[in-house]
Amino acid sequence: MRPRQLPTIVRHFRLRMHRRAKPGARPGTVVTDPLAPAPVIRVITFGPDHFDSQAVDDPDEIAKHFSPDAVTWVNIDGLGDASTIKRVGRVFNLHDLVLEDIVNVHQRAKVEEYGNHLFLVARMVTLDQSLHAEQISLILGDRFVLTFQERCGDCLEPVRRRLLTGNGVIRNLGADYLVYSLLDAIIDGYFPVLERYGEQLNELEDQLLVRTTTALIARIHRLRSELFVLRKAIWPHRELVNALLRESTPHITSNTRIYLRDCYDHAVQIIDLTETCREIASDLRDFHFSQISMRQNEIMKVLTVMATIFIPLNFIAAVYGMNFDPKVSAWNMPELQWPYGYLFSIGLMISTVAVLLGFFWYRGWLGRDPTWQRAPHRAQHRRHLIKRQQPGSEDDGS
Repeated sequence: MRPRQLPTIVRHFRLRMHRRAKPGARPGTVVTDPLAPAPVIRVITFGPDHFDSQAVDDPDEIAKHFSPDAVTWVNIDGLGDASTIKRVGRVFNLHDLVLEDIVNVHQRAKVEEYGNHLFLVARMVTLDQSLHAEQISLILGDRFVLTFQERCGDCLEPVRRRLLTGNGVIRNLGADYLVYSLLDAIIDGYFPVLERYGEQLNELEDQLLVRTTTALIARIHRLRSELFVLRKAIWPHRELVNALLRESTPHITSNTRIYLRDCYDHAVQIIDLTETCREIASDLRDFHFSQISMRQNEIMKVLTVMATIFIPLNFIAAVYGMNFDPKVSAWNMPELQWPYGYLFSIGLMISTVAVLLGFFWYRGWLGRDPTWQRAPHRAQHRRHLIKRQQPGSEDDGS
């Protein structure tokens, strides 16, 4: 299969796997995608009694929003400018390898510790006409959280609303709880996607029961490809959350680890749902092929029955088509001299067809269960055996 014949989601996923830095380049080289949108920076500072959200044009102005009694969340949408990414890295003293992983958006979900900050990579999915997997990078430091996204638009709006309204304990806890809230929102964003896939699979199942077409099997193949991408995106999140629970990093407090258990459970549930959807898609594909095979078998059965019926008819017609002269010998097809010889041959053919059809019907080859006559006898035999085994019967052996 040529690359242009692959489904759109598979081509998109494979193209995203290419690194932009040349092989052998210095570690930490930051090479951005020229087609990526320009970075848009927004700084959110919050505490128990205050909340502030501002857009920032110059990365050097981010430090002005730091406060010792507040948590700072810096969100950057767009990775199209390498100089801006490097300047943000200098403000937060980020390692060069972290900046390299941020701009290379094919990373799997992971967590790495770099001394004064914790680096996490997660994958955020959206579903419109097809599935889109987007990398989101999170840096957790001392009273600050830094997030990098490929483009504007995400599933983090519920977290922003909670910060704005002050619902829950998100304002009263530290930056590690904010990271947990972001991870939880990213992982929970998989549930609506899986619900839509479930609805599409149910719709495909109903359509396959009515009629199978090449368009349906193409949709099933596309869904299986997208579910494969979804599985590859969600699977490492379980390891990510498990690492945060298992490793004793000073950036995650014991109070936040309790909440991370719930996040881990959600990741496991999503993995199970993804596997279930993939199995359903595989079953629908097998069901489609089974229907095609059954339809072909029905066609072959009809053709075989017709051919079997015409074989003896051809034999009878061939016998009476032989050029024997009945005047030469009384044994040379005397029925040719009968007044009803033609009707005899036609009646013989009709009788042959009737006998064959009756035989096929008796054997169950024409829509009848061949065990219909034997079933009452079997039931009577089972009742007789049960009666013999009952205590006090004549044949119970007592």
